[in-house]
Amino acid sequence: MPNRLFSRRELLRQATLAGGLAALGGVWTEGAARAARSANEKLDVACIGVGGQGARDLSEVAAHPRVNIVALCDVDDASAAESYNKFPDAKKYHDLRRLLDREARNLDAVVVSTPDHTHAIAAVSAMRLNKHVYCQKPLTRTVGEARLLMETARRHRVVTQMGTQGHPSYAPTVELIRSGAIGPVREVHVCTDRPIWPQGMDRRPAGTPPVPATLHWEQWLGPAPERPYHPDYLPFKWRGWWDFGTGALGDMACHLMDGAFWALDLKYPDTVEAQGEALKPESAPKWSIVRYTFPRRGAQPPVTLVWYDGGKKPPPEVLDGLTLPADFNGSLFLGDKGRLLAEHGGKPRLLPEERFKDYPAPAPFLPRSPGHYREWVEACLGGGPTASNFDYAAPMTESVLLGNVAFRVGKKLEWDATTLKAKNCPEADQYVWQPARRGWTL
Repeated sequence: MPNRLFSRRELLRQATLAGGLAALGGVWTEGAARAARSANEKLDVACIGVGGQGARDLSEVAAHPRVNIVALCDVDDASAAESYNKFPDAKKYHDLRRLLDREARNLDAVVVSTPDHTHAIAAVSAMRLNKHVYCQKPLTRTVGEARLLMETARRHRVVTQMGTQGHPSYAPTVELIRSGAIGPVREVHVCTDRPIWPQGMDRRPAGTPPVPATLHWEQWLGPAPERPYHPDYLPFKWRGWWDFGTGALGDMACHLMDGAFWALDLKYPDTVEAQGEALKPESAPKWSIVRYTFPRRGAQPPVTLVWYDGGKKPPPEVLDGLTLPADFNGSLFLGDKGRLLAEHGGKPRLLPEERFKDYPAPAPFLPRSPGHYREWVEACLGGGPTASNFDYAAPMTESVLLGNVAFRVGKKLEWDATTLKAKNCPEADQYVWQPARRGWTL
């Protein structure tokens, strides 16, 4: 897809549209924009990608008593076999385009749980048919695709949710930070134990074992450039290849930066720079450190957010005596009055502990989710907000993926979110928007 410029007029139009939806906790109440259904009416859902994580997404969504699974799509019959067996009455497809074409009249909503490179084509196509969408993280493989998903969701006024299942668990962290427990926050350090799949590889040669009989390779490739099948591309290992995945940063940062984006009202960075293992053109690095700077937001000071993966950790002066285990996944917030450690899915810890041992937690003031999947289904049915809707999730995804862009160009990016361009680095354009194969364009 070619680069696109967003005019001030277009941005104002989009802002006006967004403003027409009520706000709750800083997110859209998308469900409120749609008429509530009768208490007996079902939500007819199709799931695209139903093996692995997709099998879990399917089971969680289908657990709602008012959900009816109409169709399933997967490119690998072996991976999808268990899901197919659980829903024998659902129609089966191998090509997501065919599913959406043939089932459009029968659907209300679509769940997208495919590899990163097919998120955008599935989600955008569904929203253009006015279907609600649940899409796994990262929302897309490229920065430009994330912006397109946000725009499309606004234009069609559909209910959306990105697959950050741990988002509700950050509420106590957000309440502590917003209540001033550690004072103004100026730095956040975010760590993961990923990658737990290969990265830093060269392209695999042709002439390897034939495509498995259960795998539809053409549909698996989707919009990615054509290449021969190799078992080192899937399953799961696709995350380390730029044509299919987004590396450790893309895999985990939408989970682990979520608390910071929510608590500190972060949106788009001013600058992004990255370092890591020597660049391999085909795959993500074995380790990386990415530094983002975010501007002042109202009374909140500018923030530096630093990402670490591949075994890297914050330096001793940042940890200040704190030891993080090798498998740590979480964030360390540095405020003027103290620090807060938020392990993913765990309870926040105020540091130093001796100073905060008697600190009273604030009374809860944020809405509590009925459950990540349930809130999306209820919103589709006309019953409330979604916390990880695309108006929130897309800017976070854009910011996350800019770390990969900075790494690949080898420069510190001065970012202009309005135009989706690095002001000092025109060569970044090639990674912000990337072309798709014929038949798979957006």
